[in-house]
Amino acid sequence: MDFEKKLSRLEQIVAKMESNEQTLEESIKLFEEGVRLSQACNKELEEAEQKVQVLLSVDEKGQPVTEKFER
Repeated sequence: MDFEKKLSRLEQIVAKMESNEQTLEESIKLFEEGVRLSQACNKELEEAEQKVQVLLSVDEKGQPVTEKFER
């Protein structure tokens, strides 16, 4: 499942849980699924952040000068 689908599923879970129409058992299952999806999304975001580079300038040859993005 790609990041956008995971995020969409998380939104569905939140909406269902906010509706208070589930049994306790169903709510727990939704919560567990939400935690797993949240952790997976967080991992993907951290990996993407590591790949992001900040464009600082252009060198004398016209090549971009970059550095890794740091929070």
